[in-house]
Amino acid sequence: MESRKLYNRINLLRKERGMSRQELADKIGVNFQTIGYLEREEYNPSLDLAFRISEVFELPIDMIFSTAAFKSISEILKENSNNKHHE
Repeated sequence: MESRKLYNRINLLRKERGMSRQELADKIGVNFQTIGYLEREEYNPSLDLAFRISEVFELPIDMIFSTAAFKSISEILKENSNNKHHE
């Protein structure tokens, strides 16, 4: 059975925290190139690696990884704006 595509927010979270790929790689014990593969969604992490990443970012796994594409910030802002107009 083919594995499902896994979407992630690693790039966004890493940049938000001012962290380089090398710094994140060092914290989770992988090669910095692995971070690039993960960010480009060319590689699905093992469950263990996903937990290590969630521990670094101090977020639940489902805030970092999803089987459905994450909405962009502009989509979220637009939805919030539309909801305020309907209240």
